[in-house]
Amino acid sequence: MGTAFVFLLVVAAAAGLVLMLVVGQYNRLVILRNRFRNAFAQIDVQLKRRHDLIPNLVETAKGALDHEKSTLESVVQARALARDAGVRAASSPGDPAAMKELAAAEAGLTGALVRLFAVAEAYPVLQANQNMLQLTEELTFTENKVSFARQAYNDAVMAYNTACEIFPANLLSGLFGFRAAELFAVTETAERQAPRVSFS
Repeated sequence: MGTAFVFLLVVAAAAGLVLMLVVGQYNRLVILRNRFRNAFAQIDVQLKRRHDLIPNLVETAKGALDHEKSTLESVVQARALARDAGVRAASSPGDPAAMKELAAAEAGLTGALVRLFAVAEAYPVLQANQNMLQLTEELTFTENKVSFARQAYNDAVMAYNTACEIFPANLLSGLFGFRAAELFAVTETAERQAPRVSFS
């Protein structure tokens, strides 16, 4: 009876240890997943700010850029695509398809803004417009915040993905539905630099 009791005690202790390991790894993966989701929420806030600035920028430029209607329309269309992609990505942060769509849409928006600023530099009326100067300054400031938020998100995704891949968590990640998250990668050359404008 004493040997059987000791054996059961050892088995129970081993089972308890395994259970604690499983629970600990599961909780760690949940914490890391929530961190990258929170980091994406910070990107989302900055992208919304960026998207909210653009209509004012277009409206300010509209009067002076009568002959550049297609440039203004491309900015408006690119903004709409980026906002839609942002909504889809926000509903599923880290989803590879949603993140790639968001990165492509934001790259398109950045390209449209670069074209707008290139055209705007040729118009002295816009160079002297205080509202235009303020909006471009705010947009540049927001672009910097987007870059910092993107870096924080990518760092959080990297920590989460690494945790999902290393032993022993890799045994549990697939079992409990923890899938690798997608980085918010900059794929377009135009997006690698924030749109900048100098009216001086």
